[in-house]
Amino acid sequence: MTGKPGARTGRREVCAAGDHGRREAGAAHDRLQEAEAGRTHRSSGAGRLPAVGERASFSKTITETDVVLYAGLTGDFNPVHVDGRAAARSLFNRRVAHGLLTAGLISTVLGTKLPGPGSIYLGQELRFTRPVFIGDTVTATVEVVEVVAENRKVRLRTVCTNDRGETVIEGEALVMVADLPAD
Repeated sequence: MTGKPGARTGRREVCAAGDHGRREAGAAHDRLQEAEAGRTHRSSGAGRLPAVGERASFSKTITETDVVLYAGLTGDFNPVHVDGRAAARSLFNRRVAHGLLTAGLISTVLGTKLPGPGSIYLGQELRFTRPVFIGDTVTATVEVVEVVAENRKVRLRTVCTNDRGETVIEGEALVMVADLPAD
């Protein structure tokens, strides 16, 4: 089948974002396959309570495709995100990524690295300190600040920085570490 918008290829959905979007969707599909095969890095074993001071990170370059797909998924078509001409007249003089798109990278760390698979996200406090622009590489880092073994809850400091070393998001997350059943 050709790359028509919404066409089903048998391997993944193809969107209207063009070849670049298909390449990114393919890379995401490959990462998912690796995760399902158990080949992803895990800073904390599934179900294991981490120690205070443990840290883990995940980095991603925010693309045009990411912003467009996020707008479509959430319905947030605020012109500052999707309309270059309108964004040029905004506070930031150009398009910015959705704040929660960037914050979603924190969820990636929590669910795949620290505490890792089986983690249940209970809450998140966020402060957006700088904008994220298309093309910025953002690194989400979490650090364990408290572990309550009795109820398996873990409090983590969460920070996202851009490739210029500037903090773009800071906050704190609360997760519960659940044991995953054996396959």
